[in-house]
Amino acid sequence: MNIAPATAIAAELPGRGTHKMTWRARLKIWWRELDHVLLGLIVLLMAVGCAAIAAASPAGAERLSSDTVTLDPLHFLWLHLRWLALGITAMLGLSMLSRETARRFAILLTLGMVGALLLVPFIGTEVNGARRWLNLGFSFQPSEFLKPGFAVTLAWIMSWRLKDPQMPVFGLVTGALAVVIILLMAQPNLGAAILFTGVWFVLVLLGGVSFRHIAGLIAGGFVGLSLAYAFYDNARHRIDSWLSGGTDFDQVDLAQRTLLAGGWDGVGFWVGTQKMRLPEAQTDYIFSVVGEEFGLLACGGIVLLFLAIVLRVLMRAASEENFFALLAAAGLTAQLGGQAFINILVNLSLFPSKGMTLPLVSYGGSSTIAVCLTLGLLLALTRRNPFLTRENAGLRMSLFDKDRGLFDKERNR
Repeated sequence: MNIAPATAIAAELPGRGTHKMTWRARLKIWWRELDHVLLGLIVLLMAVGCAAIAAASPAGAERLSSDTVTLDPLHFLWLHLRWLALGITAMLGLSMLSRETARRFAILLTLGMVGALLLVPFIGTEVNGARRWLNLGFSFQPSEFLKPGFAVTLAWIMSWRLKDPQMPVFGLVTGALAVVIILLMAQPNLGAAILFTGVWFVLVLLGGVSFRHIAGLIAGGFVGLSLAYAFYDNARHRIDSWLSGGTDFDQVDLAQRTLLAGGWDGVGFWVGTQKMRLPEAQTDYIFSVVGEEFGLLACGGIVLLFLAIVLRVLMRAASEENFFALLAAAGLTAQLGGQAFINILVNLSLFPSKGMTLPLVSYGGSSTIAVCLTLGLLLALTRRNPFLTRENAGLRMSLFDKDRGLFDKERNR
């Protein structure tokens, strides 16, 4: 049974849709419908992220300090707390939206960020050889904000199959992916291109694509990777560096040795020395910093926390009869879990470096807010009314049938 939010049902019950609901009543309904377990896991991950950034901040602060400017060792932690406060506000605000409003927001976000990606090659800011940021009075990375919108938009397009099985949704979502990949490769941003492709793959699988199409997708993926290696210098250099095993000055090799330096229980908070050699210790390689200072057991705890979030969302989605909500939740989860999976594999030297942060654990302005938007959409899509019974659902259907009968009678006059 599709368990709808209480706000949607209240509007259809007799005498409930004739007056405006107060903010206090709306907040009570929102809190009752919210998945408290998922919210608790998210808050725990945020707390873990703050501890990790506090450990990694001295390495980043020392790297950016100069003879004239000395940054506070906790410089990145204070910045992160500001971004996190903004992100939490956005997450909670999105979680209060209805599914329809959340879908519209995601579509508008997708269109806006695709437009921003079109501007990046011309007016974007270049950092470390990549042009991925726009500076419009404030600096942000459009590809980060595209992630949550892209997953929901593709889910919406795939859900059209229920209305018209002949609609070419597979071609539409594949065309949308192709546009995004071309814009990302121009930056270059191979890691984001792989992540978007993974989200697309999950959605087309859940959307009922035939085995023939799946085989074609896998073959196309190998062909695409081969072409990227042959003609895309950024991809070839990263893959060659990874396959060669790295050197003492290779980022991935440094990250792996830093990760293992703390053993099972770590060397202690702010005692680590290997992290001081890591580039981007507070972002791409923060998982290694956790390994050195807090130990491999703490790293395992972070992995389990991400798995718990993914499994919690999938458990909620498994009982969902709304095809769009199911696909959207799965796509957002694939995006969040996939990004975490890639980052952790890079730190373990099992994947080429991709310049991808660990969601809510790494420092980052655009990354932190974008992940909070993803989680806000997930909280909105997984809201349920725990007190709704089958009788309530039957009343909804009887009211709907009555309204439809009245509409048909008026139309036939």
